[in-house]
Amino acid sequence: MPRFLTMIRIDENNVPAEGPSPELMERMGKLLEEITKAGVMLDTAGLRPSSEGTRVTWSGGRMSVTDGPFTESKEVIGGYSISQCKDKAEAIEWTKRFLGTHEEYWTITAEVREIAEA
Repeated sequence: MPRFLTMIRIDENNVPAEGPSPELMERMGKLLEEITKAGVMLDTAGLRPSSEGTRVTWSGGRMSVTDGPFTESKEVIGGYSISQCKDKAEAIEWTKRFLGTHEEYWTITAEVREIAEA
């Protein structure tokens, strides 16, 4: 079965200062438990803020290293999951359910991409 990487993109400037609500964390936990029991979830995690990140770039034959935050970025990857689904449609359905656990004031985009197998 194919594997999929889902990248959760958020606008760090519009995330609640107190972070996710306890209710959101409970809904997420229940869904992640369901996905894991279904044998779909292989790995998932949230990421630390971009202010703690570093970009390494190779361009024009030169290497550059830039510490965050990255002010030119409107959206950053806030988390990811790796799932194994029968097809992309199933991966998208699980992703929609995950996004639907969030309250209305969240703005989140998820990019779902199949992992190329060697």
